[in-house]
Order: sequence, then C-alpha cells, then structure tokens
Amino acid sequence: MTYKTSGVVLAALLGSTSLAAAECADPIKVGVLHSLSGTMAISETTLKDTMELLVETQNAAGGLLDCEIETVVVDPASDWPLFAEKARELLTVNEVDVIFGSWTSVSRKSALPVLEELNGLMFYPVQYEGEESSKNVFYTGAAPNQQAIPATDYFLEELGVEKFALLGTDYVYPRTTNNILESYLKSKGIAEEDIFVNYTPFGHSDWATIVADVVALGADGKQVGVISTINGDANIGFYKELAAAGVSADDLPVVAFSVGEEELSGLDTSDLVGHLAAWNYFQSAESEANEKWVAAWKAKMGEERVTNDPMEAHYIGFNMWVNAVKKAGTTDVDAVREAMYGQEFANLTGGTAVMLPNHHLAKPVLIGEITADGQFDIVSQTEEVPGDAWTDFLPESAVLTSDWKELGCGMYNTETKTCVQMTSNY
Repeated sequence: MTYKTSGVVLAALLGSTSLAAAECADPIKVGVLHSLSGTMAISETTLKDTMELLVETQNAAGGLLDCEIETVVVDPASDWPLFAEKARELLTVNEVDVIFGSWTSVSRKSALPVLEELNGLMFYPVQYEGEESSKNVFYTGAAPNQQAIPATDYFLEELGVEKFALLGTDYVYPRTTNNILESYLKSKGIAEEDIFVNYTPFGHSDWATIVADVVALGADGKQVGVISTINGDANIGFYKELAAAGVSADDLPVVAFSVGEEELSGLDTSDLVGHLAAWNYFQSAESEANEKWVAAWKAKMGEERVTNDPMEAHYIGFNMWVNAVKKAGTTDVDAVREAMYGQEFANLTGGTAVMLPNHHLAKPVLIGEITADGQFDIVSQTEEVPGDAWTDFLPESAVLTSDWKELGCGMYNTETKTCVQMTSNY
C-alpha cells in the first residue's frame, strides 16, 4: 500500500515549508467490504450506503490530509471465503488505506488472516461473540458484555424469565455467544434443562416446528423468553411464524441481537409490538447529534430509509479513523493504530465513545421494544460500558486480557503474565 502523508509532515521531514499546502496527487482510498447480494444483503447493503455518505460528508468538509477520499466498493456476496479474496483485492490491487466491512463473524474471521498477513486495517461494525482481539481490527460493535449479558439480565430481572430458548444461525457468533450465555445463566441459577438451544442454517425459512417447540417449553407455566442470534433474512420467516402462531411479546418475549430498524423495515410489525432488541443505538435515541445524522441520512437516501446500530458503529469508527489519521499525519497503518488509542467521539445517543487499548469501544447498552411503525421504544439505557474482548464467563477466557498499547498483545494471560499468541488464528 502507498500511504498518504500530509504536506506539513513531508515539509518537516524534508526541511522545507514549500510542500505544506501541496495537494494530494492520489486520493486516500477507503475499502468497503460488505455483502450487496445473498442472504446478508438485507443487513449489509445499508452499511455500504453509510460509508459512501460518510466519505461524501468528509470530502465536502475538505477531505483528509489535503486529499480527496475515494470509496472502493466490492461485493463478497455473503460468500464467506470470498471475504478473504476481496480483502486481498482491496489491499493489493486497489491499495486501500483502510477497510470498513463484514457483518457475520465467519466473514470477519475469513478476512483476518489476510489483514494480518498484509498489515491491513479493518473497522468491524457489528455486535459479535468476543473471544478475539486482532492487531489489525478495531471492533466498533458490541462485545457480549455490551449486549448479550445486559439483555439476559433484563430478561431475568425485569421480565422474570425462567426458561430460555437460545435460537441462532449456525455459525461462530451464535454458538460462541450462546456458550457464554449458557454459562452465565447457570451461574444465575437457571437449570440446564431450562435452557433450550437450537441452530438453523443461513436463509432458514421453515420455522413452524421450532416455534412450536419453544411455545411448548412454557407448558409448565414458567415464563419462557427467546434470545435470538438469528441473522439475515431468516429473521423474516421467524417473526412471521411467531405472528402466525398467535404468540405475543407478553406470552413469549424475544430479544434479538441482529434485528434492527433495517431488518424490520421489510416486515409488517403490527404483530411484533413489544418484542425486544438489544443494541448500543436506536434511531429513536434523542440527541442533537442523532437528529442531524438521521436528517442527513434521509436527505441522501430517502424519507423511508432508516438508521440502525451498525451504521452508528461505522459513523463512530470512520470519524475516529479520520481524527487518528490527522493526528498521525499519515494513513500508515502502524501510525494510525497508535493514534487510535484513546480517541473519543460523540456517539449518537448523547454520550461519548472511547477507543480502548483492546481495540473495543466503551459504549452504552440500550434495550428497545418494537413499535408498530418499525421503530424502537427505548426501555433501558446504561452509561458507557467498556468492551471486553475476553469474557469473564468462560474459565479459559477469564484469565485473558487484551492490551495492544502497553502489552502489545491481544491474548495476554494475566496468571502466567505471557502473551499467548499474536495472530488471531485461535
């Protein structure tokens, strides 16, 4: 990659001020690695649109390091190995300076070896299972302690849920998250027989038997709740089957980790009122920054288009990256990485996001109820919670920490005081 350096920095290096006002000959390139086709297009296409709006806005404000910013968009087409190929293409053929991309963890993990081999930098905007901290990724979505654990606490403490159905798409994020939640629920006194776990393929559409099985869990009169890590367009069939079965949120509350405003925009939500989602942002958040962001989005994309949590993650991540590049005076990955630590940027819910040395953000946790218009009524909101790369609820992870700034390690054993490994092929 050919990194861009500001004219001021170049002038200082060359002992001259003549280059300080020089314009950049080539644009700074931002790679966009999101599926525009296939099962995940329902969620990821809007993130491509988000990146284009963010870049357009930054260019209107003067660009970056006296350079125009150019978006380079590829379509990995919900094909997980293709994420690796397209990441390599972005870094070696297109020579992008940074990548914003992926939704599913399997797509992220596909790209990881390429990012680490070529020392690329990617901002990953979606909630995930944790148990990872790559030197080459900044995780701007939620870790389990910023979504899954607080949502489970809400079920236990506010709704009195006594039996849990953990329903997920069959890949690494739902399986790892549910392993964490099973351990957590048992620590809270929930018996193993009161935890039902089921996985379905991407794009699954026949939900009748599964919904019937979940409803049957409450035959003994205990309150049942569903924690959903179902991803992509499979959510459409799941919620339609709930409605067809006459199941209301009072009967069987569902809290989803991968359903937001964008996914609901294609559904008749009248039968989904009261079901829940846990995120770090909802479009309905009341703040001046969010009002401006929603207005800018609708002005660009149309009044019917909605905003959602992963969009806010890209909003925060992109603006932090811009500020880190300005601080470093270059797009060089190693320099930008160092400049990222401690970056702060106003989130859209009224607080401040902070980038931590473990490459995760401090973010608030919000729980919202689905409303008839496909939006969310925020029923719970915390202060900023620091993202934890390694969960405290799996024994093998409880001893691990991540600190790239001081320890130079993303998988550090606090008992042996050693770096277990530097790459993310665990």
